[in-house]
Amino acid sequence: MPLRLSQTLRAALSASDRPLAGIWVCSGSPLVAEICAGSGLDWTLIDMEHAPHSLESVLAQLQAVAAYPITPVVRVPGNDPVVIKQVLDLGAQNILVPMVSSTSDAEAVVSAVRYPPRGQRGVGSALGRSARWNRVDGYLADADQHVSLFVQIETAAGVDAAAEIAAVDGVDGVFVGPSDLAASLGVLGQQTHPFVVDAVHRAFAGVRAAGKPVGVNAFDPVAAQSYLDAGASFILVAADVSILARGSEALAARWSRTDDLPAPRASY
Repeated sequence: MPLRLSQTLRAALSASDRPLAGIWVCSGSPLVAEICAGSGLDWTLIDMEHAPHSLESVLAQLQAVAAYPITPVVRVPGNDPVVIKQVLDLGAQNILVPMVSSTSDAEAVVSAVRYPPRGQRGVGSALGRSARWNRVDGYLADADQHVSLFVQIETAAGVDAAAEIAAVDGVDGVFVGPSDLAASLGVLGQQTHPFVVDAVHRAFAGVRAAGKPVGVNAFDPVAAQSYLDAGASFILVAADVSILARGSEALAARWSRTDDLPAPRASY
């Protein structure tokens, strides 16, 4: 029986008349991913870079959120064509690749998500969930339509090259990471430092000049709104683990002795 796949983040952004708001899923739990998927948010990021996600847990989370009107994105650990191939074959239609700082980085990522002759993605559609075990008609020929690729700029060099990175054929959008960008700029842990905010705005300008959508991570509501006002098309505003951490701390502050607890930390 022929099957149809869900729309990509690229398509969702193109069709939307407003910015898309999302949440990180870092717990590794399919149950938590499903709870987040039913929240009413637009997209969710399953993070393999800094969270305890295996291929098996990513698969379980993709399956858990599939029944809900939310667009899942998987952030792979890095620009590794083998891991990218595996994640795509799990059925991930939207990939975010961190630490892309040059056009050569971006071109390598594009090659990893495209089949030959345009790239180097290994062919396993008959064996993988990506093509629903060959139940999606014409998957190989139309694979580029079923996959969207976003790259993450999070270094000073990446900001300087933002326009060129975004212009690479096959890059569907750019996501800016203020946390690592702060480290790259010498202000580790200060995501709202003026140096960082200025760099984010410069990255926005470069990406938008190339005609591509740009997104950003911002857990601080004031920072998030300012980035939306500056033209962000998609944004991450919280994480499952941060909601649980801050929420449980608030409960402890009200109902438990807190003399020995550390002072509350920033949300991101």
